Amino acid sequence: MSKYYLNYLDELEAEAIYVLREVWAQFQKPVILFSGGKDSIVVTHLAQKAFYPSKIPFPLMHVDTGHNFPETIKFRDDLI
Repeated sequence: MSKYYLNYLDELEAEAIYVLREVWAQFQKPVILFSGGKDSIVVTHLAQKAFYPSKIPFPLMHVDTGHNFPETIKFRDDLI
């Protein structure tokens, strides 16, 4: 993997963290929708990085359809 590629990924991560902080600053009741899939796990991880060492200042919203793996529910509960 080239150094350029890693720098680009670092830039994308920094931009995502900036956006999460701006959302918190500008909106009244932001929420992270959490399905347990790869996309919501990445967004949750970025939010953790954005507000570290504090906890994520807005709630995670998960709709339990009853069709989730038990591991998904445990992972969700461990995040909160």
